[in-house]
Amino acid sequence: MKFCKKYQEYMQGQEKKLPGLGFKKLKKILKKCRSDFHSDNAIDGLHDTQTCPHHCPVCDGTFFPSLLKEMSAVVGCFNKRAQKLLELHLASGFRKYFIWFKAKLQNNHVTLIQEGKDLVTYALINAVAIRKILKKYDKVHYSKQGQAFKSQAQSKHIEILQSPWLCELMAFHINLRESKVNYSKASALFEGCNLTYDDDGQPSLTCELFDSVKVDIALTCSICLDTVFDPVSLTCGHIFCYMCACSAASVTIVDGLKAAEPKAKCPLCREARVYEGAVHLDELNILLSRSCPEYWEARLQRERVERIRQIKDYWGGQCRAFMGV
Repeated sequence: MKFCKKYQEYMQGQEKKLPGLGFKKLKKILKKCRSDFHSDNAIDGLHDTQTCPHHCPVCDGTFFPSLLKEMSAVVGCFNKRAQKLLELHLASGFRKYFIWFKAKLQNNHVTLIQEGKDLVTYALINAVAIRKILKKYDKVHYSKQGQAFKSQAQSKHIEILQSPWLCELMAFHINLRESKVNYSKASALFEGCNLTYDDDGQPSLTCELFDSVKVDIALTCSICLDTVFDPVSLTCGHIFCYMCACSAASVTIVDGLKAAEPKAKCPLCREARVYEGAVHLDELNILLSRSCPEYWEARLQRERVERIRQIKDYWGGQCRAFMGV
């Protein structure tokens, strides 16, 4: 079955109306662009009719704006639903029951894990759809405009694989699965998420979808070169230890990442303004603490010493400033 048909069947099968890509509409724009250009060339007596111009007003004026709008809707919906689901799972005490009552959901893990699985599938199948339609664009134009657009989408933070909530949902899925809760079998599209380790013992989150599509998220902090501890995802999508991120942003743990200067850049991609919207990856934190308890306990002891030192230095400075010393 061709992907376009499979994608349409998947989106039509969703009980709740979720935004998606107008895959057939976008393909028709490309087809019209190519046919119009072929007709113009035939009238002009030209023989090179393989492709339309690199800067085509039909594609650049219609194709990219439509795709950008649809991508924004997909990522916005995914982030909102994923964040709400994780709040339901991580809430405790009175707040937990209040959220469950407000959401009108039953407090059971079967409902949670099915919702999480559906959201991961939704994210990945739309990521595949975006990749395939951009590949189709580059084939029509024999250009790299599709790659340039993908970079633009990443800079606007509407690349769905860049979302921190995808990483959190994958960890969430593993956490609930390992709690030995019985749940329905995964759909034919979804092969499940796993925490894997390479030969050097470095962990990563992996998830497979149909058509040999695989997502692999490295969980090694590029600053301390160790497994991420108390992980945080910057808005550019890169994951670091919380204290490493604070150090890179030149802020203390007391101030927090929101106090980072706007010009502070990600240590990996060098993008600015990535700290204020950073997301703590609580589900990933739970998963890693369960998977490597000895490392986690040793790292916790080291971090506690450094955190106490920073807190003492901070409040010592505040007291000296207050007393005018």
